[in-house]
Amino acid sequence: MRDRLFAAIEARRDDLVALTQALIRIPTVNPPGENYREICEFLTARLRPLGFDCRLMRAEGAPGDSDAFPRWNLLARREGSRPGQCVHFNSHHDVVETGSGWTVDPFGGDVIEGRVYGRGSCDMKGGLAASIIAVEAFLEVMPGFPGAIEISATADEESGGYGGVAWMAEQGLFDPTRVQHVIIPEPLQKDRICLGHRGVWWAEIETRGRIAHGSMPFLGDCAVRHMGAVLHEIETRLIPALSNKTTAMPVVPAAARQSTLNINSIHGGQPEPEPGSTALPSPCVPDSARMVIDRRYVAEETTEGVRQEVVELLEGLRERRPGFDYALRELMSVAPSWTEKTAPVPQALDRAITAVLGRGPEYVASPGTYDQKHIDRIGRLHNCVAYGPGLLELAHQPDEYVGVDDMLDSARIMALALGDLLQQK
Repeated sequence: MRDRLFAAIEARRDDLVALTQALIRIPTVNPPGENYREICEFLTARLRPLGFDCRLMRAEGAPGDSDAFPRWNLLARREGSRPGQCVHFNSHHDVVETGSGWTVDPFGGDVIEGRVYGRGSCDMKGGLAASIIAVEAFLEVMPGFPGAIEISATADEESGGYGGVAWMAEQGLFDPTRVQHVIIPEPLQKDRICLGHRGVWWAEIETRGRIAHGSMPFLGDCAVRHMGAVLHEIETRLIPALSNKTTAMPVVPAAARQSTLNINSIHGGQPEPEPGSTALPSPCVPDSARMVIDRRYVAEETTEGVRQEVVELLEGLRERRPGFDYALRELMSVAPSWTEKTAPVPQALDRAITAVLGRGPEYVASPGTYDQKHIDRIGRLHNCVAYGPGLLELAHQPDEYVGVDDMLDSARIMALALGDLLQQK
């Protein structure tokens, strides 16, 4: 069976490349959330003739959902010839903005020296394509399989997954009574199994001042200067302290095995003129400044402890700095997620990687979160890992690409693991 399965995948090499290119050429950029229905309909047209029951579902009321940019998701399910367990492949279909620095068309899907280039090629349309090819080859070789196979293409992972996997989990679609095994083909490399991820805490800090004429700043109180004091405390106290908070989780790259803080954005004063505008702002002392922080934390920490560090920093400034006032607003909080490597999905992938690559896998954890968090926390399904082709370091970068041979190897591994899991009682 293995030889026939591998032959069926190899015969689909050109189809795998073409499918990856077609997915890249649908620019599902988030934000704002473009072409979500188009990509779901494209995948429906591919999967329905294979016997999949395809459901297009809009996450109405979810964060980001609007009539202008509705959050569309696809869930495709094919029942086997007899009862058994369900294996689910989940991929997000949204991609981040292109940014600058590209030397190829970000949505061209160019093939250069065995690599498919484009925004989302690595993260994670290459993984989505590889999982579909794996399933198609498996159905050719094993049409009488037991249980059920599901493939989903979901929205908004790049902005938290609340209009995608979180919404689906709230509908009970990841309930362990209907789905038993989940593989997320995120780009962690074809010889790695990702068991989980660090936690994240996003917050907005606002410093407050008093408006006055810019020629007489002594009559006002500059909120931007207060924010400068916050920045100084973060740079000199908080970030150095985070380097001492390390984890036993096998996070990759190794530099992410400690807590980190990224300053996501800063804005103070009046709204800025449009680029190229000749308009000048009015001369005012800014009475508000805002900063968004992105704090990633390790399993050895608690969410409350992470929050309290920032509160203590701000309260210390309130005590020491005349006129200092602030507001703190939590934007997102996700605890670290983890699946034991003895669970069925990682063990099936372990056996498949060894069979295909001739060596055992590396078990890792991700520096950033992905949709495992919602399957774990909301769906209460703990048998879920990330496994897929591509280099994590290429995600969100210019000239992003995925290797064709890596996708083929990952398809072989996913197909073997699929057959292994469907045979389990």
